[in-house]
Amino acid sequence: MACEKSHIQCSSKVGIIGAGISGIAAAKQLRHYSPLVFEATDSIGGVWKHCSFSSTKLQTPRCDFEFSDYPWSERDNASFPSHVQVLEYLNNYAAHFDVLKYVKFSSKVVEIRYVGGRKTTQLDLKPEEYGSLLNGYPAWEVAVETSQSTKVEWYAFEFLVVCVGKYGDVPRMPVFPPRRGEEEFLGEVLHAMDYAKLDEDAARELLKGKKVAVVGYKKSAIDLAVECAAANQGPEGQPCTMVIRTLHWTVPSYSIWGLPFFLFFSTRSSQFLHERPHQTMFKTLLCLLLSPMRRGISKFIESYLAWKLPLVKYGLKPDHPFVEDYASCQMAILPDNFFEEADKGNIQFKRASKWWFWSRGIEFEDKTKLEADVVVLATGYDGKKKLQDLLPEPFSSLAVDSTGIMPLYRGTIHPLIPSMAFVGYIESVSNLHTAELRCIWLARLADEKFKLPSIEKMLEQTNEEIQVMKRTTRFYKRHCISTYSINHSDDICEEMGWNSWRKKNWFSEAFSAYNSQDYEERERKLVAS
Repeated sequence: MACEKSHIQCSSKVGIIGAGISGIAAAKQLRHYSPLVFEATDSIGGVWKHCSFSSTKLQTPRCDFEFSDYPWSERDNASFPSHVQVLEYLNNYAAHFDVLKYVKFSSKVVEIRYVGGRKTTQLDLKPEEYGSLLNGYPAWEVAVETSQSTKVEWYAFEFLVVCVGKYGDVPRMPVFPPRRGEEEFLGEVLHAMDYAKLDEDAARELLKGKKVAVVGYKKSAIDLAVECAAANQGPEGQPCTMVIRTLHWTVPSYSIWGLPFFLFFSTRSSQFLHERPHQTMFKTLLCLLLSPMRRGISKFIESYLAWKLPLVKYGLKPDHPFVEDYASCQMAILPDNFFEEADKGNIQFKRASKWWFWSRGIEFEDKTKLEADVVVLATGYDGKKKLQDLLPEPFSSLAVDSTGIMPLYRGTIHPLIPSMAFVGYIESVSNLHTAELRCIWLARLADEKFKLPSIEKMLEQTNEEIQVMKRTTRFYKRHCISTYSINHSDDICEEMGWNSWRKKNWFSEAFSAYNSQDYEERERKLVAS
């Protein structure tokens, strides 16, 4: 949408786009600047509000998904919270710290303009310093459209934090040959994002008594299949068929052969086995020597999953190592009754690398056909397109590098985009924890407690991270830091002047899991100062 600027409605130091987990964390840490937070919908929560189904639950234990200064009331409860409980937790957190007063709901950002002083091109970057986040004059102008008015209002900010996330808003849709797209299908086609907008009754009515095909095999697809099976119990029910292109490892619980899962990947000693960016030559050699142990741990977990779950029976055992899914944040926790419903015949599986529509369903490259009344596309989201559509040139073209990844220093600052930060684009085992820690780092950076390296040094750092991910997993474009997340947090702590070792003794440092609570004491000192 083209906008004509008439006047600046408001000028402020800090603007934040999005009020999901990252946006709320940013608002809390930057609240001494009285930021303006623009949220396109009528509530906070992001994907937890708008991309969740009735069966959606947290993928990690609640003690691994909490703010450092706001623990869950029942943090030792072993059950996984539902999306409703997660939303309640986020709303309680925002209310407790009085963050909601900064949020402008039903306010969609439709255009961003750069009005700062630095001219960014690829030719003049290397010798430059990035500079301060706050320079005393507006760097960005933001056009906002509200649901109450058709009039576009403009705001000016010295510093802008983008927290629109990778998920939601822009669905990734399959591309079909001519005359084989959804227009050929006589049934109903919708994306998982559209399904999430249905209330429970409407969702059940859509699925009940219907032949449903769910395309995908990640968490959303699995949840959809379980909901479809629940809606089709009894003699009148129809089976749900999952159409799967790429298999991924699924886990029934956070226990492997009786051992807690965190021992394998989420302790300092376990992450010592994995490569990290900018490690010493000694560490590189040690990683090479320890590679058999690294592969052995992956095989150990795979053996348990193949024994515990009927993966071979249903042709669902991936060919790639478990560690590659963990390293790309694609490991999914299975609902309790997933394979129980498969055993009943309520969930069926079809492997296919290529498929297209025909009038009564889906046709596959092996010439077989699947009849369907409803096809739900759990094919993911195009978060990069969503972000690039929002940014003006030349920053839109510079946002993603030649590998298809955003080069974000400390997961937050793009070296080529001035006076702007991005939170929520690099994934980890606990996105809430990494979002909070990065926002603490960002607030101290804005307060000029420390300075960034040169643009050249930041680009070298981000490039090294990308190369590490490429060597770790074939799914590196997911941009996940799970195998070196503790080291990532160490770097952030050291840059802020904090002690990176957060435990009480060396044994805990080596063998206990890290979570947000380990950063609580330093956070309190930061607020007190």
